[in-house]
Amino acid sequence: MSKLKYALYTGCTARESTPELLMSTLAIAEALDIELVLLDEASCCGASHLQDFDDQLSLTLNARNICYAEKHDLTMVTICNTCQINTAMTKERLDHDPKLKETINDKLAEVGLEYQGTSVVKHFLYALVDDLGVEAIAAKVTKPLTDMQIGAFYGCHNIRPAELQNISNGGESAYAPNSIDRLIVALGGKNVEYEHKNKCCGFHVELQAPKTANRLSGSAMLDAIDNGAEALVTPCPLCHLRMDTQQAHISKEMGRDVKIPIMHLPQMVGIALGIAPDKLGLKHHVSDVTFA
Repeated sequence: MSKLKYALYTGCTARESTPELLMSTLAIAEALDIELVLLDEASCCGASHLQDFDDQLSLTLNARNICYAEKHDLTMVTICNTCQINTAMTKERLDHDPKLKETINDKLAEVGLEYQGTSVVKHFLYALVDDLGVEAIAAKVTKPLTDMQIGAFYGCHNIRPAELQNISNGGESAYAPNSIDRLIVALGGKNVEYEHKNKCCGFHVELQAPKTANRLSGSAMLDAIDNGAEALVTPCPLCHLRMDTQQAHISKEMGRDVKIPIMHLPQMVGIALGIAPDKLGLKHHVSDVTFA
């Protein structure tokens, strides 16, 4: 099999609020012989908020980002669920609406770009499990997650809407996702089944309704804990921020101690591949991850 190569769209969060996500993504890509071309020219996806204010600006911004992947003639991979849905939705709309595509390209022409629609957009999770394959990853495990009970928290935007995300996520079920669970097992761990693994973490209502956000996060985390999870892993830095940094507030809202390590997806993979903790950015966490 030829070497896998992708254009990496980091989004904002992995470069600023959760630098450990970008560190660990680059670290496991090197270990797995995956080449990632960083799209340093790219900008924010709008974070599902710009869209409500100015739809055309949002489309132009995301189309511009895709253009940079097209310049490299590569599939664009994302490492944030919200970046994934905003970028994928832009592609879907422009690819099926010639008039809208023309309107957006008129704006892009001002900066010398033209959206073609030639690059696939997928989350890095599915580059790992669908393109590389869990067997190939398992073959490189040097520090298996033996006896570690891990709950996969998928979040919302990477698996919904299914008719959009199934284009690039191997047909993952929004009701019963299992890609991360399969990866956990391939790394030597034990996946924990719990009802809330595909629910919302509450990140996008945190400022307007913190009580609701804490209730959403807390319900998922306690469900995992009560089913035996010793750690949670998520493919979304926004879910990670909510669950990693807000455990004190979540505990207060839920009326009981809600304390559990929260890992980024590539950190979990990196631990099993034997990559040093400093290269995975484990020290950047608020919740304790010394078990690694």
